[in-house]
Amino acid sequence: MSNFPFLSVLTVAPLVGALVVAFLPRHRPELAKQVAFVWSLLVLVLSVVMWVSFNAGGDRFQFRESYSWIPNWGVRFTFAADGIALVMLMLIAVLVPLVILASWHDAESSKRSIPVYFALLLILESTMIGVFAAADVFLFYVFFEVMLVPMYFLIGSYGGHQRQYAAVKFFLYSLVGGLFMLAAVIGLWVVGGKTFDWQALSQVDISTGTERWLFLGFFLAFAIKAPFFPFHTWLPDAGGAAPAGAAALLVGVLDKVGTFGILRYCLPLFPEASKWFAPWALALGVIGIIYAALLAVGQNDLKRLVSYTSIAHFGFIGVGIFAFTTQAGTGAVLYMLNHGLATGLLFLVVGMLISRRGSSLISDFGGAGNLVPVLAGVLFFAGLASLALPGTAPFISEFLVLIGTFTVNKPVAVIATVGIILAAAYVLWMVQRTTQGTLNPALTEVDGMRRDLNLREKVVVAPLVALIVLLGFYPKPVTDVINPAVQATMDDIGRTDPAPTVGGTVQEAGR
Repeated sequence: MSNFPFLSVLTVAPLVGALVVAFLPRHRPELAKQVAFVWSLLVLVLSVVMWVSFNAGGDRFQFRESYSWIPNWGVRFTFAADGIALVMLMLIAVLVPLVILASWHDAESSKRSIPVYFALLLILESTMIGVFAAADVFLFYVFFEVMLVPMYFLIGSYGGHQRQYAAVKFFLYSLVGGLFMLAAVIGLWVVGGKTFDWQALSQVDISTGTERWLFLGFFLAFAIKAPFFPFHTWLPDAGGAAPAGAAALLVGVLDKVGTFGILRYCLPLFPEASKWFAPWALALGVIGIIYAALLAVGQNDLKRLVSYTSIAHFGFIGVGIFAFTTQAGTGAVLYMLNHGLATGLLFLVVGMLISRRGSSLISDFGGAGNLVPVLAGVLFFAGLASLALPGTAPFISEFLVLIGTFTVNKPVAVIATVGIILAAAYVLWMVQRTTQGTLNPALTEVDGMRRDLNLREKVVVAPLVALIVLLGFYPKPVTDVINPAVQATMDDIGRTDPAPTVGGTVQEAGR
């Protein structure tokens, strides 16, 4: 199966499914939902086959395909996946069917086309797969920009309060970041011998000044997309206004394009500039961890609170990337996966609570666990996973980031650790105010609050709970895939892990 065009088929298949779903009769919404769900399961099955076919000890990039597109510009449809991209592709394949199932009734209150809503989810899946699978810089840029469109309509047409404002803000922030990257892409094409091929560009020798400017163009685009402080302000608005399922994909996958882009493009293509900018990136990371955590503590809106927690988590990922150790780098990539699972679960469960109560305000809840104990239990578990409780998958990734960072930069690791304490505060406070304590009498008057998780909702949360626990105790199948790609990235920038301490001073091996 190694010669099968996995990546191109995975990219095109959801798009074909979207066209089928979009043209189904509007008066048969159940059929549209069923077709979208089955189609997403087919993508999941193919992704599992690709995962099994991947040789962790083989070439860095596998499943490579290349087709001519714009010969005069040297642009090709080139796809390839290393361990980092493969993990993200599996995350997409797992989340999308669960989001479709969780969103079964989300579009009904919008008075807009239900088939179009599920078609947009499949289009979004296609563009997300394409952006992680692209091995041509121009092709990556195209997917980077195009994936804004389905998310814009999911927020703007099917979202909640202030959806138009949130959608436009999301689009404009990402578009401005994309313009910075477009300028850098053009500059890279000029200095790189008029090619957009990643492997060819990774061998180009670029002058120091030019390399720093090109790095900055890519980094700004990725910092906005992630988002890192101070480019984060669009996320709470977009996450708060988006339907819960779309928000789960926005925070669970779309934002990872930023951190993935730094690993795939900034570090290997601009190694000296990456090292020169690293102190600034680390500073942004630790500021984001503390600042976002403090803002999360004061939120009264459930979805905005979860969005702020994600900004703090992206700070950890940024610290792990720019610590430049394989341990921290592996932790950062594993964090990208585990955050997608844990925050995806948290957003979906929060969406279930909101749909029952008819409000996203924490103050409108109180003691809800008395009425919906199973749902409250899953919310509690998702919260514990979000704060990286030992035994859950995020703990492993957060621990690797902090240990890998501590060996080279103790102050950054110590400050970042404060974020763990704040995470416990905002998560436990959220759980206490929504599901614990004395029952709010107003909840007994809401019919929805008398319905605990149904079978469909249990099917949504069960796989995510199982994966979070499994990877919390046995992450080896994933780390075995990630490690070679992270090590190759460290080799690209000429960094090796610190040698054992000598006389109390950490010595960097090979330096």
